[in-house]
Amino acid sequence: MAGNPDAIALLKADHREVEDLFEKFEKAKGHATKKSLAEKICMALTLHTRLEEDIFYPACDGAVDADLLKESRVEHDAAKVLIAEIEAGGPDEAFYDAKVSVLSEMIEHHVKEEEQPGKGVFSQARAADLDMAALAQQLEKEKEELKARFAEQGLPTPEPTTLGATKLS
Repeated sequence: MAGNPDAIALLKADHREVEDLFEKFEKAKGHATKKSLAEKICMALTLHTRLEEDIFYPACDGAVDADLLKESRVEHDAAKVLIAEIEAGGPDEAFYDAKVSVLSEMIEHHVKEEEQPGKGVFSQARAADLDMAALAQQLEKEKEELKARFAEQGLPTPEPTTLGATKLS
């Protein structure tokens, strides 16, 4: 991103990219086109969730409502289940389009909550005066490394991050 990169602007750009891909999927005809778009959606979401979970959310710990961050992580985990099923399947399967549609709805809800003015994760993070330029640099670096790894090795099987943290302490 040219100029002064901002972590929230980068994450919002990811949101817009995925929204565009879901819109194209809804209009797509033919198995090959749908499969290609679904793969792009899964790649974009896998990258985005890793960036948020590895860099952005940890930076927000203590600065953003803890329950909101927990909810965001659980929403990521629910999306990962569908991503894994979409990746393992194909457009010739009975529930393929439905899975992509439900994933789209889940992501739409998640994005709305993250971007909610005043209350969302992004608003709270900005109000906490986190170093958005430093976070942006970390996000960009990690994204390039992950893209290279995924291009070489393929997408990893998405694994829920909240499973080990289910017991109250």
